[in-house]
Amino acid sequence: MKPATPLPAPAHGQTQATTRHWRPGMLLCGAGVVHAGAAVAVLANPSTLPWAAAGVGATHAALAAVGLWPRSTWLGPNVLRLPRAAGNSVVLTFDDGPHPELTPRVLDVLDRHGARATFFCIGERAARYPGLVREIARRGHTVENHSMHHRLDFSIFGPWRMRREIRDAQHLLGDITGQPPRYFRASAGLRNPFLEPILCTEGLQLAAWTRRGFDTRNGDRAARVVQRLAHNLAAGDILLLHDGNSGVDPAGRPHCTTVLPGLLTSIADAGLQCVTLPAGMAAEAPRTA
Repeated sequence: MKPATPLPAPAHGQTQATTRHWRPGMLLCGAGVVHAGAAVAVLANPSTLPWAAAGVGATHAALAAVGLWPRSTWLGPNVLRLPRAAGNSVVLTFDDGPHPELTPRVLDVLDRHGARATFFCIGERAARYPGLVREIARRGHTVENHSMHHRLDFSIFGPWRMRREIRDAQHLLGDITGQPPRYFRASAGLRNPFLEPILCTEGLQLAAWTRRGFDTRNGDRAARVVQRLAHNLAAGDILLLHDGNSGVDPAGRPHCTTVLPGLLTSIADAGLQCVTLPAGMAAEAPRTA
């Protein structure tokens, strides 16, 4: 898996993850007010129970709905694109790997184009192929946290189980690469209100995407997937692809191998460059007092 043309060491500036202070957003604060108000109303007048229950149920429905919206920021900070200070940079992110056959091919294509990328790796797959995870990092890309088992019911986990999924992957990926991840992406982007406090404790930041190619679908032609990703492509965009669970084109070829060359050409033609997510986010202008 040695690249044809060696690339210089990355300058992504990734450092030891540190905890963040959790601040509940307006939606959670509002839900707390509704719950407290409902409790007071029922204690004062038990006949208000149906109305109180309806109010509490509505807040739970609202919290569940925003948790099913991967690009929502209502449950906490969510990286959707790079800051303006990142200039003409875009980020390619690959989910659900590493894959023993497809990830090396993706790495080779990235090498040929001199592009950096970020790989959101599943912990159990990383444990199966630790050498491949190290190879991702060795080639100048970054490895981030995509949970330990990538359970599709992740968004209904309680806080203890969710913390275990995240923490186990965090420790494993940090041990393999020598650098703890700084970003987390939930399975299918789905989550619940327990996630943000856990990410703060683990020193992680939730990261979604600007647009996705739906490259896990079978039967689409590569040009169609590229069109979804490259339409209105702009500086700061974060693009979602998959090196694991990749869909295939009508000829049975994995999208991650057929889509990437055309996408990288479109990015270059637009005068943009591919950087890792930590590198792009590190360009954010410092706050002034």
